[in-house]
Amino acid sequence: MKPYRAHAYAASLCLPLLAMVPAVAQGPAIPPETKAGDAKPGDAKTVESKPMDSKPVGQGTSQPSTSQPSASQPSASQQGGARPSGSQQSGSQQSGAWPAETLPMLNSLGNTPGWRNYKARFVTDQGRVVDTGNGRISHSEGQGYGMLLAVAAGDRDAFQRIWNWTRANLMVRDDALLAWRWEPDKRPAVADMNDATDGDILVAWALAEAAEGWSDEGYRLASRRIAVDIARRTVLFRNEGLPLLLPAMNGFSAEERSDGPVINLSYWVFPAFPRLAGVAPEFEWSRLSAVGQELTLRARFGSAQLPTEWISMRGGQPQPATGFAPHFSYNAVRLPLYLAMAGITERTYYEPLLKLWAEPDPAGLPIIDTASDAVAGRMAEPGYAAIPALAVCAVSGTPLPAGLSDPVPNENYYPATLHLLALTATNMRYRSCLGR
Repeated sequence: MKPYRAHAYAASLCLPLLAMVPAVAQGPAIPPETKAGDAKPGDAKTVESKPMDSKPVGQGTSQPSTSQPSASQPSASQQGGARPSGSQQSGSQQSGAWPAETLPMLNSLGNTPGWRNYKARFVTDQGRVVDTGNGRISHSEGQGYGMLLAVAAGDRDAFQRIWNWTRANLMVRDDALLAWRWEPDKRPAVADMNDATDGDILVAWALAEAAEGWSDEGYRLASRRIAVDIARRTVLFRNEGLPLLLPAMNGFSAEERSDGPVINLSYWVFPAFPRLAGVAPEFEWSRLSAVGQELTLRARFGSAQLPTEWISMRGGQPQPATGFAPHFSYNAVRLPLYLAMAGITERTYYEPLLKLWAEPDPAGLPIIDTASDAVAGRMAEPGYAAIPALAVCAVSGTPLPAGLSDPVPNENYYPATLHLLALTATNMRYRSCLGR
């Protein structure tokens, strides 16, 4: 069983400060028609410590910091071996340009045995995506991933079921964001009303893909509502530097943590930002994406020069956040996946990871303690190996190993998900790496 990478522990470290922070909306004013629908139940917060490395929770609100990193726009011309198809274009009228063409996800994976096995093992008849590695809970991240994979498989029935369950069970806040965790053996099943920004982004992205793929205006409007509240409530746009993406609405700002704002680079879902720009063009998603790319180059620690899971941006200089093991682990392994899915192929973004993974180890991908450079554990399930394979493919055009074309049928939700997403990315942008 893998440790849960995400969200139940971090913001609990800063609870004593949270009640003092007033609510502040981020970003420009939003027309009335863009707000969420009927009011949801109240969002009183509770904190539960999970026995596994988990998603931060907490109370309070995100506030802009007055000291943020200064970052330059990454080069629009990416250098790499397997060139993404299509020319560079922008998904909306935004400053700057996206690194590569925004490609449709619909049917990019296809109704393969891998998807059918995934759906049978992890998606209930009601549409709940089950995290088999963590007590069979569900979370906004998993629902978003399931919706994306359903679009990639061209499976509209599965998409609608997952979206219906998500809307009924996680959209219980008084805004358009999602409660991050649902526990089947607890009542209420949603005990913590905090969101997880990566889950919000994944669901909004999946809805935008579905809206385009199936010409459904309802999906587009739902995507917009979520995207607007992501921008207003979790993005620090009003900075002296450039915008930062907080991991949740509550618990990570400079007002809530002594080392805040605290970020998690794996929450920058790079391929989602052009889609969010398409549904909510009044926000500067391209600037947010550019900052994430810049921080990918700057937030490198230890002799291996790897990012940690949780990063302090106090004073504008990335540092491992206090109160967390300074590990490169289950969160950060998603960075190369999202870079490759966005068509970012310049070697400099991947260089430390290519060195780390240069010699495959049958024991699994190493978890690195950046403070000591020691191997602190292993991501042992075979699905994780699809991430290094995709990274090498994106940078140098190296074909994926034959054994990665079909996911292993008995692994847990998270590595199986990353594996299918890597295959989706390869089908969309790097088909030469499939040997066809």
